[in-house]
Amino acid sequence: MAKAAAKTNATGWGLLTYKSPEGPRAGISVANKVADVAKASRNKTYASVQAILDDWKAAEPALAALAEKIAAGKVETKSLTSLKLHAPVHWPVTIYCAGANYSDHVARMAAKQGFKPDPNPKEAGLKPWHFIKPSRTAIGHKEDISTVSAALDWEIELAAVIGRKARNVSVAKALDYVAGYTIANDVSARDLGRRAGMPDHSPFKWDWIGQKCFDGACPMGPMIIPASQIKDPMNLKLQLFVNDEIKQDSSTSQMIFNIADQIAHISTRLTLHPGDVICTGTPCGVGAEDGVFLKAGDVMRVEIEGLGSLVNKVKSLT
Repeated sequence: MAKAAAKTNATGWGLLTYKSPEGPRAGISVANKVADVAKASRNKTYASVQAILDDWKAAEPALAALAEKIAAGKVETKSLTSLKLHAPVHWPVTIYCAGANYSDHVARMAAKQGFKPDPNPKEAGLKPWHFIKPSRTAIGHKEDISTVSAALDWEIELAAVIGRKARNVSVAKALDYVAGYTIANDVSARDLGRRAGMPDHSPFKWDWIGQKCFDGACPMGPMIIPASQIKDPMNLKLQLFVNDEIKQDSSTSQMIFNIADQIAHISTRLTLHPGDVICTGTPCGVGAEDGVFLKAGDVMRVEIEGLGSLVNKVKSLT
C-alpha cells in the first residue's frame, strides 16, 4: 500500500468554499476562524478553491504560511459558524464513486440476500470499479436534501481531492496526487435503481442515474484537510448518525481497494485533474441492509477522524 504524506503543517488548517454577496469564495479555516484566501493572501487568483487546486504545488505552502498568521491574530477573519458553506470544491470537476469497496459492507449485503460472499476481488486480481456523479449533485455542510425517492439511503465515504494532473500513475506514487481529504455522503435513491418494466434477468435493468444522480445526492465537506495533515488515510474512524443514532461505525482500513489502488486504476482510463473528487466507498450499516430509509426531517451527521463533521437534513420526500 502506498504511504501517506509524512510532512505535517505546524498549524492545522482547512480549505472551504463559503457563500458571500460576491458569490462563492475560497476560505481558509484555522481553529474555527475563516479568512478569505484571495484577500488575505493578496492573490486575487485564489478566489476559488478550484483555482487554488490548479496551483496546488505553490498554493499549499502559501496557505500554510497564511494559517500561521491567522493563528497569530494577524489576519481579519470571520467565525466559521457564521458562514454558509458550499461543497469545498464548487463545483468538483468530476466525482468518482467506488462501488462495493468495504469488506464489512460486502459481507453484510451478501448475508442479507442469502448469497455466499464473493472472494476478495483484490486478492483475485480484479480492479476497482467506479461510477460518476455529476458535479452539481455536490452540496455543502448544513444544506438540505430534497428528493423524489421514498427509499433514500446514506453512505459515509472518505473523499480524496486531486491536486495534480494524473495519468497512468503507479500505486506507489498515487497518493502524491492527492491535495487533501474531505467527507462525502453518497446519498442513494434505492427505489429508483431499477428501470420499471425491465425483468430482473435483463442486463439493462439498472438505472444508475435514478439511484445516484439527483439534486443533493452528494453532500460534501465541511472542508478539505490537506493530505499533509492526515497521518494515515487508510486508518481513519468513520461514523454516520441519523437523528443521533449511530448507523455506520467502521474504519477506512476495511477498504478492499485502497485509495492509491483507486487513483492508479482510474488514471489508466482517463486523466485525473485538480478538483476531481474520488469517493472511496462505504462500510456496512447502510439503510438498504435492513430496509430502513430516511424520512423527511431526518438529520444525518457524518464524521471522519481528522476531517470534522458533515451535517445535512432531509427536507422533503414526495
